[in-house]
Amino acid sequence: MDMTIPNEVAADLAPRWNEPHRRHHSQRHLSEVLDSLQRLRDGGLEFAERPVVLAAWFHDAVYKPLSPDNEAASADLARRLLADDTDRDEVARLVELTQTHAAAGDDRNGIALSDADLAVLGSSPDRYDEYVADVREEYRAVPSEVFGPARRALLAEFLTRDRLFQSPQGHELWEAAARDNVAREIAALG
Repeated sequence: MDMTIPNEVAADLAPRWNEPHRRHHSQRHLSEVLDSLQRLRDGGLEFAERPVVLAAWFHDAVYKPLSPDNEAASADLARRLLADDTDRDEVARLVELTQTHAAAGDDRNGIALSDADLAVLGSSPDRYDEYVADVREEYRAVPSEVFGPARRALLAEFLTRDRLFQSPQGHELWEAAARDNVAREIAALG
């Protein structure tokens, strides 16, 4: 799968992924999303590679830990930097979709990006614990008595879903481990 993006886009986006306030939403996360897209593709999931890879690069390009509109701002950045690109609107749509990770059943591009973005949930327990610590560090300004219940509610909502991963490939690769990891984190939150 071709993971290259236009040089001028990479020049703008690469520094964003390395901003000092990022812990989870960092270059490591981007690399893991791209690796997960490759695993989904290798498993037989069909999707339009170019807009999905571009959307992976843009999906957390604008990231401020307490901002409710990072996805919208990242989609706007995609529209601006890809102004003359035929995939511009699809990339922006996919970026906005990462706010809910709820792609329509026939939206192969959205399913691929959503599954790849959530793949960290299905990682090894050690990697998941690093992810949890990184998320908490990004939200260090939020008191524990506020963060804990909000995080618990978010995680509990994930567990109410029939499937965390919408593609058969993502479901097979990450679902069981993700449910175990999320349940373990909820228990740790009390």
